[in-house]
Amino acid sequence: MAIREILEVPDPRLKTVSEPVTEFDDELKTLVEDMFETMYAAPGIGLAAIQVGVPKRLLVIDLQPEDTDAEPEECDHGGHHHHHYPTKKEPRVFVNPEILDPADELASYQEGCLSVPDIFADVDRPATCRVRYQDLDGNVHEEEMEGLMATCIQHEMDHLEGILFIDHLSRLKRNMALKKLKKLREAA
Repeated sequence: MAIREILEVPDPRLKTVSEPVTEFDDELKTLVEDMFETMYAAPGIGLAAIQVGVPKRLLVIDLQPEDTDAEPEECDHGGHHHHHYPTKKEPRVFVNPEILDPADELASYQEGCLSVPDIFADVDRPATCRVRYQDLDGNVHEEEMEGLMATCIQHEMDHLEGILFIDHLSRLKRNMALKKLKKLREAA
């Protein structure tokens, strides 16, 4: 297991169109393990292989939902005392994913991306979609996605086409986001 370097804009490799995965071997499993480790360390909820420099059609996602069956953890924020549930891991792997029938209805979520650090913007995407994908053994699955999962998988699948979430913004908003990122980097 290893944490890999996450490519950040304006790295030209992020514009690569990724190639289908054809070998379901140990190398693929190692890549997936590394991707999860990298994503959790970042921390993030989704990562495409190209974000660690590997142009393969492969995504890992873990929305890390709150575990409402677990005991809530207490935490103190400057005198404010409250409980929150720990998150649970629900790692998902999608190899060669395809969207079959995106909904006409759109949903807007504030998105961020590990390759565009500290920048968040609202993006409209189909609210639901059916996804066909393979698992690590090459078996084909189909699943109906909704809510945050639908948004997240579409965001990650964009990476496979060399598209970043800021590419969905108007030119003005995209330029503002990139300027902000430049300022944040200069300040760091």
